[in-house]
Amino acid sequence: MTDWVSERKTAIHLLRAGHNAAEVARRLKRHPNWVRKWWRRYQAEGWSGLNDRSRAPHQHGRKISETVRRAICPVRSELEAEAATEDGLKYVGAYAIRTRLQQRKITPLPSPATIERVLHACKMTRPYRKPKKVKIDYPHLKPTTPLQLCQVDIVPHFPEGGERVACFNAIDVVSRYPTGKAFSRRRAKDAAAFLIHVRQEIGIPRYTQLDNEGCFSGGTTHPYVLGKVVRLALSVGTEIVFSPVYHPESNGYVERFHQEYNRHVWQATYLADKQAVQEKSDRFFPRYRHSQHHSALNGLSPHRQHHQIPLRKLRADFVLPSTKLPLHEGRVHFIRRVQADKTVSVLNVSWDVPRAEVDQGVWVTLSLAPHGAALHIYDAAPDVKSRQCLATHPFPLTEKVIPKPKPSRAKPISQLISLASRSVRHAHRIFHTIY
Repeated sequence: MTDWVSERKTAIHLLRAGHNAAEVARRLKRHPNWVRKWWRRYQAEGWSGLNDRSRAPHQHGRKISETVRRAICPVRSELEAEAATEDGLKYVGAYAIRTRLQQRKITPLPSPATIERVLHACKMTRPYRKPKKVKIDYPHLKPTTPLQLCQVDIVPHFPEGGERVACFNAIDVVSRYPTGKAFSRRRAKDAAAFLIHVRQEIGIPRYTQLDNEGCFSGGTTHPYVLGKVVRLALSVGTEIVFSPVYHPESNGYVERFHQEYNRHVWQATYLADKQAVQEKSDRFFPRYRHSQHHSALNGLSPHRQHHQIPLRKLRADFVLPSTKLPLHEGRVHFIRRVQADKTVSVLNVSWDVPRAEVDQGVWVTLSLAPHGAALHIYDAAPDVKSRQCLATHPFPLTEKVIPKPKPSRAKPISQLISLASRSVRHAHRIFHTIY
């Protein structure tokens, strides 16, 4: 019995004991009209009349006429017959039926939802079957210390003024140390600018995991393209890992962080423009980094966990050259699914994997070296001790690969200025040896 029903019964008991409606209302802190309502209900129906009732209307206000109802099913049959005999288009759904009814001047014209309900009641629709999702066991890295793996992703938002803002976020998978920056657009140069910020703020991780969005991957049209983000990563010494296509779970740490970011920066507030977004983000990130709410960190804050090891960071005055970045020696990785024809798609090219199984998750590594480039396909991630190479393919290059620079101390700005007259390639090499 609910508290409300008990209260109604108490009111009836008091009224039957001789109290008037005003006294009962005062005692129960209710309005006298409420007391009179339930007294009338009790007198008409007894104690059962005090129970809750459904508030659904007794009559449907927009019930269609029988004439309209009878017109829907024949039209569906006609459209199905036309589709089967190639006499018409293949559309037999609610919108196609509604158009045919309109042509026949059936009034009032039912809505598509009403047509669907009528078809369902007449058993003229097939039950919806959710497509069976094939579970793929994708290879993945298992980092144990900070700066082994950093995940990066974009969450779009629309401030109050209608301007679209691309909110880039990044987080270290082990320390949960995050950073973020808002951009007006999500072009390759915006992605590169954010990744420079990440390597200055979080550090230069061994692996940087991204999704396959065009600003990261270089686009989905031209084959063999190694874009700005990949070239920048090779130059500073981090290895890009592209997540499986349409599989956000692989980037789960940053996807989960988006929820915290949205809750603290965007929820229950109105942000006017990109500047307001960035200002509020700049207040959120320091608080998050020093919070001790993470159960996985055993009472440590992301800041303390992240700074337990020496951090290799990009210099604060690092500037991305305006000219095209050269290719540096290094590796780029792709997590992919083997298609029905036993190929994987990497850089808009299909690569054969005859020894793999269909729907198998594989790890693809593109290795770039001065003597050439090759694409290797493995059954496991690089941190697995025992893994099998399933296929190897030569990768065509139209430009030279610059060897890895030897570790050196940062050169003064005056020395860089004196080198400005040298070749662009040599200047790039100087810039990319500065961390």
